[in-house]
Amino acid sequence: MPTAIKFENISKQYRLGLVSTNTLSHDLKRWWVTNVQGKEDPYLKIGEVNDRATKGTSDYVWALKDINFEVQQGDVLGIIGKNGAGKSTLLKILSKVTAPSTGSIKAAGRIASLLEVGTGFHPEMTGRENIYMNGAIMGMTKAEITRKLDEIIDFSGVERYIDTPAKRYSSGMTVRLGFAIAAHLDPEILVVDEVLAVGDAEFQKKAIGKMQDVSKGEGRTVLFVSHNMGSMQQLCTKGLLLQNGSISYTGRIEDTVNYYLKEAEITDSAIYVRRKATHAPFFLQKAELVNNNNNLSTNFGTQDNIILKLKLDSIDILPLTNLLVTIVGKDQNRIGSINIRVEEKREFSVQINSNFLVRGQYSFMTHVYQPGLSPYDVVENLCPFTVIDSGTALSHLETFNYGLVFPNMNFL
Repeated sequence: MPTAIKFENISKQYRLGLVSTNTLSHDLKRWWVTNVQGKEDPYLKIGEVNDRATKGTSDYVWALKDINFEVQQGDVLGIIGKNGAGKSTLLKILSKVTAPSTGSIKAAGRIASLLEVGTGFHPEMTGRENIYMNGAIMGMTKAEITRKLDEIIDFSGVERYIDTPAKRYSSGMTVRLGFAIAAHLDPEILVVDEVLAVGDAEFQKKAIGKMQDVSKGEGRTVLFVSHNMGSMQQLCTKGLLLQNGSISYTGRIEDTVNYYLKEAEITDSAIYVRRKATHAPFFLQKAELVNNNNNLSTNFGTQDNIILKLKLDSIDILPLTNLLVTIVGKDQNRIGSINIRVEEKREFSVQINSNFLVRGQYSFMTHVYQPGLSPYDVVENLCPFTVIDSGTALSHLETFNYGLVFPNMNFL
C-alpha cells in the first residue's frame, strides 16, 4: 500500500507559561539567527522531556521529540498514551493547527480533523451554516457540500436543531455534527482525537461503524486517539504508543495495548504506603496492586487477574480482628466484599478475576475491625484501577451497558 502520511523528525517545543521568550532581545536574536543567518533556532538546543508529573529545571519542554514513522493508506492507527504524552500535539501538527519546531510531515490527500469539542464551529452560526463553513475550510465546493448535506444531518441526529445557532448546542450535539461533517466530506485522512467520549452510547457505536466503513470500505486512512482500549482494539489495525513525547512502541494494535497496560501505565496509585502516624491499634500499613506477572499495574484486561497485596500492622495483639476488602465502582457503589479473620498473620493477597468486572474504573476500600465495635482503621479509594475489554466475545458490544458485574450465569 502507498504511504498516506510520513512523519520525519517531528519535534515540538514549548516554553511553559509564556507565548514568546518574554524579552525583546531574545525574540530579536531568535528572528536574526533563524531568518537572516539561516541557522538552527538556539532555543531548540535546550529543554527537557515533557513529564508533567515531575518538576523540571528548564522552562522549555519538548511536547514531542524526534517522531519518525509512516502510516500506509487504509491503515487505522490507534495512538495511545497517558495524559500529556503528546498525542493531541501530534494530531494538531498533522492538522496544521500548530507548526512543528523541527521536522516535516508529508500527507497524501485531504485531512479532516475532529480534535476538540466545538473545533471549527462558530457559535453564532447555525448548524447548517457551520456545515458549509467547515466544508469550505476542507476544500469542498458548495455543490459538493450540498450533495452530502442531507446525509450529514441524518447521521448527526440533530436535524431538529440544524437551523439553531451552535451556541445552543450541548457538547454531545456539537460532537455529533462535527464528526458527521468530518466523516462525510470525503477526506483521504480522518483524524479523531478522543471527542467520541462526549457522545452517548448510540452515537459512539455509529461513529465507530462509520470509521470502519471509511477505512475498510473506502480505503481511507484514520488516526484515532482514545483512552478506551476496547474501542482501540475494535477499530484499529496498528498502534503507536507515546510516552513523554517520544515513541515508546509501535506494532499491531493488540501488542501495543498489551505493552501499554503492562509497561507504560504503572503509576504511584498502584502502591499505598501509610505515611502518617496513626493511633489505631490495628491498621493497614501497605498495599500493592499487581497483575499476573507480579508487576505493578493499574490497568487490567478482562482476561487478567487482579491481585491486591496487603500488609497490616498493629500496636497490640487484638483477638477477633477482621479484615474486610471491598471493590468500589466509579460512582462509589460497592460491588462486592471479602472478609477474613486476622490472627497472627499480617500479610494477605486478594485475587479477583477481572472477567467478573465489566469495563470501567474501580478502587478498593479496606476495614480493619472487630465485630460489634467501631472500625480500627478504614482506607478508601485504595489503589484505583481500570478494567478494559481486551477481546472477549462481547467486545463488539463496545457501547453496551452490561450492568455492574458479569455474574456466574449459564444457558441451560
